[in-house]
Formats: sequence, structure tokens, C-alpha cells
Amino acid sequence: MNQPYHIPPMQIPMMPMPGMPVPGRMPGPGMPGLPGMPFPGMPGPGQPTSPVNPLPPRCDTQLALRIIFESIRGERNDELFYDYLISVAPTQQDKEVITSIRNDERKHRQMFRTIYFQLTGQIPPTLEENIPFQRPRSYVDGLEQALQGELHAFERYRTAYLNLCQPVYRDALFEIMTDEIKHASYYNWLYAKNK
Repeated sequence: MNQPYHIPPMQIPMMPMPGMPVPGRMPGPGMPGLPGMPFPGMPGPGQPTSPVNPLPPRCDTQLALRIIFESIRGERNDELFYDYLISVAPTQQDKEVITSIRNDERKHRQMFRTIYFQLTGQIPPTLEENIPFQRPRSYVDGLEQALQGELHAFERYRTAYLNLCQPVYRDALFEIMTDEIKHASYYNWLYAKNK
């Protein structure tokens, strides 16, 4: 019978480096992250441990609801902006990318409406701002504006995410946030190829 080929583990001699503990000795002060010394912000010896979550929820549902409400509020202006970009996009590929982003944004607004209703028991009012739509000076300026908008939206949604305690709503916000980063990447690509 053939014996399986066995590769013995390599034996690498440990050469202590300055500031590193010698094998078999506990590290001394000033060596964070090694046994006996936690990283800053982590529980130390004798302290209760918990799953590592550097950004625990703050549970300010009212703040999260204000952000969600603001995101729902300017729907009409957003639709006009995306429709404009699609209408002036120079290639079919550009049109398809922006249409895909617009469709994601529609999905996000529906998700926001659902979260708002489930947390308040109220259908979110449709308050369209009476701000007239202003066309960007050019397609490229519109792409730049869209890129900045996606990044700003990500920051707002991160604040909402950190202030929701219920995992189901945090999961929905996480999906929306990752879409916003994806959209920013697409707009960055479109901007670079059309500049």
C-alpha cells in the first residue's frame, strides 16, 4: 500500500528580536496585543469579554428615523437628476450603469419607507421639497455631483446604522450602505472615462 506523503513541519529557530518576548516568558508592559496585554480598547485580564464590535449601536432611534425621513423626502428631485443623467449619457453602457443605480435608489427608498413604517406605525409622508431641479452644467459635472452625493449618503446612512439597535434594520441599512459605495465606484469610473 502506498503511504500518504507526509511533509514534516518546518522547525524554524526563534530568534528573539528587540522588544519581543522570549518564548516561554510572559511579555512585559508596553507590548500590546501579546498574551497578557490587550490591544487598546479590548478587555484585559480579569475583565469580562464580549464579541469584538468596535462600533456598538448607540440606539438613538429618533436620530435614525430623522435620517431615514430625509432620505425619503427628496424623491422627485432625485428622479429628475437620474433621468437627466440617463438622457445625456454619451453611450449605451453609461445609460445602463446609471439606470441600474437609479433602480437601486428606488429600492432603497422602498426599504426606507418600510423601516419607517415598521418603527413608527405611520406611512412616511410624501413631502416633496419645492426646490426646482437644477441641471448640472454638463454630463461630467453631473457625474461629479452624483459621486459626491453617494459618498455623502454613505456617511448619513452609517450614522443611521449605528443608531438602530434591531439587527433586521441594521442589516437593511448595511445593504444600502454597500450599494452606495458600489454606486460611488461606478460614478468614479464613469467620471474618469468621460473627463
